Amino acid sequence: MTGSIDTLATGPMWAGFIAFVLAMLALDLFVLGGNKAHRVAPREAAGWAAAWVALACGFGALLWWYLDGVAGREVANRKALEFFTGYLIEQALSVDNMFVFVMVFGYFAVPPELQRRVLLYGVLGAIVMRAAMVLGGVWLVSQFAWVLYVFGLFLVVTGIKMLVLAEHQPDLDSNPLLRWLRGHLRITPGFHGQAFFVRIGGVRHATPMLLVLVMIEASDLVFAVDSIPAIFAVTTDPFIVFTSNIFAVMGLRSLYFLLADMAERFRLLKYGLALVLVCIGSKMLATPWFHLPTHWSLAIVGAIILVSVLLSLRLPAPAPTPEPSRRAVR
Repeated sequence: MTGSIDTLATGPMWAGFIAFVLAMLALDLFVLGGNKAHRVAPREAAGWAAAWVALACGFGALLWWYLDGVAGREVANRKALEFFTGYLIEQALSVDNMFVFVMVFGYFAVPPELQRRVLLYGVLGAIVMRAAMVLGGVWLVSQFAWVLYVFGLFLVVTGIKMLVLAEHQPDLDSNPLLRWLRGHLRITPGFHGQAFFVRIGGVRHATPMLLVLVMIEASDLVFAVDSIPAIFAVTTDPFIVFTSNIFAVMGLRSLYFLLADMAERFRLLKYGLALVLVCIGSKMLATPWFHLPTHWSLAIVGAIILVSVLLSLRLPAPAPTPEPSRRAVR
């Protein structure tokens, strides 16, 4: 059984979007100093976060305007709604990745001025991974329509697992990837600026920056495995899937610098994200019997995220359980 790929994107549309992404990366690297050590202030992060949201909204409006002229109002409305729904889903799920960034940077005690470069390389790696996974996912769906049900089941299981382990803090000391790197590389005890490798006594050593980068890229890969199937619940159009993913990824860095210091205040957001995955997966599994319109998917995802944020801000965090003294343990 094969599926169908519904897309109106032309070669120039793909080329134009890729050129836009490359131009923004070049602007960040060579004009705005993205490759230089720099501590990002909250105001700067807020400005960039707002800019990326505005660019995403502008792209959605431009897509609607173009399709309205070449394909008609009904198609334009449907494709624009698919883009905004996909973008909201990807942006919401990317917040979970932000919690991982906070944990990794805290574990390695990465100075704030060095975090920007690591996340820039993380964005570059994420774009490559998204492109490969979107193409692979679209091919699978086009050849085997039942793969969508596999995606749905995977999302439901992942969402339930997130609900159960929401309060669990991963132990990076026991992370197999990190243990392998430490066992096979010569690693300096401290940072050497932004360098990933340095020579000491003529011998090449890796710095902790390399370990941080590998862990960030690994978390991006895990995030992509969750987020790519999620958007297939909304659309199988490769152009919509790719563009909504890339806009969410490009805005992730500024979102991190804006919200990292407040991550603990959004402690219930993980539960909301888990419910989003369960709802999206359930929608995919129920497709043969029930079709949920895209605008309802958008409303449900938005409501879950909004409620989880408001409850996080309103409900006080539970007081930490005091650790027993050594004398009491004895």
